[in-house]
Formats: sequence, structure tokens, C-alpha cells
Amino acid sequence: EVQLVESGGGLVQPGGSLRLSCAASGFTFSSYWMYWVRQAPGKGLEWVSSISSTGDTTNYTDSVKGRFTISRDNAKKTVYLQMNSLKPDDTAVYYCGTSASNGRGQGTQVTVSS
Repeated sequence: EVQLVESGGGLVQPGGSLRLSCAASGFTFSSYWMYWVRQAPGKGLEWVSSISSTGDTTNYTDSVKGRFTISRDNAKKTVYLQMNSLKPDDTAVYYCGTSASNGRGQGTQVTVSS
């Protein structure tokens, strides 16, 4: 059974940074793409970033390019999202996902506010 557990969210001031983590289990982590999506209050799900199985290829939605960095540690079966220069518009519940499954984790809340 695929399990994804996100952590690292919190309350941060505009311009601040957070690092999200997603611990994976139940599948061969190193064989699959991983991604982050987010859902802001009252809005639909938005894709944020993806990373290939080896970490060689990364993609970002335009609104986070230059501010967010996705990475992975296949030995630890963990994917990360380093978020810098955070803006109030980044406020959302962040979920990680995998191409191995349609499911997602429980999410971690990120709130950017002064």
C-alpha cells in the first residue's frame, strides 16, 4: 500500500522560507516520479512541481519558479520542497503524490502571513 506522509508546514511571514518533506513507503520509490500539489482556501488543486525518478528532471509551475526547489533522496525515500521568498498567495495545504498511485498524503498546511 502506497503511503505518503507530508511534514514541515507552518506559519511564516512573507519573504520567509519553509522546507516540506514527504516520506514515502509501499512502493519502489526510486522508480517513480514524485510531485507536489497544493490547494488554497476555496480553490481547486494546483500542481506545483515534479521531479523524475533519478532527480535529473524537475518542473515547476510559473508562479513558483526561482523560489521553490524540489529534490529527492532515494535512499531515504523522501521528496522535499524548499520554499523561499514565500508570498501570501502560497498559503495552501501542500500534498505530495507519486506516479505510482492516484493517492496523496494527508497534506501539510502552509500559511504565509504577517
